Parts: sequence; C-alpha cells; structure tokens
Amino acid sequence: MQPVSVVPPWYGPVSWLVMRLPVRISASLLAVAALALCAGTHAQTQGPVTSTSGNNAYLVVDPLANVHYDNRYDVSLGMAYRHIKAGPNVLQGANLGGLDLTGSYWFSKHWGVQGTGRYYLGTSGVGQVVPNTIKGPFVSEQIFAAGPEWLGPHNKHGAILAHVLVGGAHFNSHTWPETAAQANFYNDQIAPAVIIGGHFDLNRSARWVFRVTPDAVVTRYGINYGSKITQTDVNFAISVGVEYRFKKKR
Repeated sequence: MQPVSVVPPWYGPVSWLVMRLPVRISASLLAVAALALCAGTHAQTQGPVTSTSGNNAYLVVDPLANVHYDNRYDVSLGMAYRHIKAGPNVLQGANLGGLDLTGSYWFSKHWGVQGTGRYYLGTSGVGQVVPNTIKGPFVSEQIFAAGPEWLGPHNKHGAILAHVLVGGAHFNSHTWPETAAQANFYNDQIAPAVIIGGHFDLNRSARWVFRVTPDAVVTRYGINYGSKITQTDVNFAISVGVEYRFKKKR
C-alpha cells in the first residue's frame, strides 16, 4: 500500500512564486543598475549643471572695480552750511544755509585746479540798534574762489583731498529800510576770501561719489562807516552732496 501525500491547494502557486521571485528581483536590480550607469555616463558627458533660475544663481559684481582716479574733470553739488559774524560788533553768530557748486580740472593724478561758487542765506542777530525795530534780519553771502587741489590717500573705496582757494566774498545785508550801520552789520561789499579745507569722498561707483567738504573760511570785510578799518574773520563751513567724475581720461 503506497502512502498518500496530501498537498494543500495553495502549494502550487506559492512554489511558483518562490521560484520566480529571485529572478524578478535580480532582473529589477539589473535594470536599476543599468539605468544608474547610463545616468552617470550621461552626467559625465554633460558636465556639472548650474541652475540659473530662482534664487540659486548669483552674479557677483563689484561696483568699485573701475575706480582709477584718472578722470580729467569732475563736478560736485552739495547742501551747504556756514557760520559768520554779520558785523564787527555783533555778538550773535549767523547760521546760513545754501548751495556749494564745485568743479575740478586735473593735470595729473595728484594735482589739479578747483573752482567753487557758494551761496548762503540766513538770519542774524543785531548789535546795539537805535531804534530797536530791527529784529532777525536776513543776510546773504556769495563766495567765488579758485586754487590748487591735491589728491591725498585714496583707494577704490574713498579718498581724502585738500585745497586752498582764493577769491572774493560778497556780503549783503537785508535790513531795508534801515541801513547796515544801524544794525551794526558790515556794509554791502565784496571782500577778499580764502577757503582752506578739503573733501572726504566715499565712492559709490566709478563715476558717482558721496562727498563731505569741511572748510575754514577766512574773510576780511571793511568797516566803511565811521573809521575806515577792516576786520578778519575765520569761520567754519561744510557741505554734503554728490560728485560726478566725467569719463574723459588724462
């Protein structure tokens, strides 16, 4: 009598799956490996890929790369402040505001000639006034001067410059109907003026510069009423503005 083998009904499909599964896995692994190899070969052929979209691409630009201080001309314009004494016996100083327009012509990298025109306007206290009806009148001053300019320490970020400018200052008192003498002011006149100072430049590009100009302004106004004498005053002035360097080179 032969033994009877009992085979479950699910044995056939499971055994077939077990036999086929390693083959399927091996084939899948081979396919993945082949794809990876192809991808690696393609990447080596194409080289590295650089993204140029979104925020992944950066373009580094130095705006000061072309600062060389080899321009022939430059011009600057700034808001100006100046302190003066409106008269020989006026104790209160006058704080004036205005504009400072300056231009330069360069002969070499370090030496040039500079010219400036400045306009100031403001109110001033008065001296002993008879009658005392004059209160806070306006005074104005225009200065035109020129002289040598020297380029000192400098690099692409900024520079220090010095100048000595000689010219004239026109003082004008606005006390009408009273006279300048009644307010103890200098009378309206043109007097010698000397400007000693310079510039602090901060380069923003090869052409545009942020400029600060502190100066000592020396004036010698005449007191032409009464005894004819003159008085020398030394006062502080400053302007803040922008400079433009023209493209023409030396």
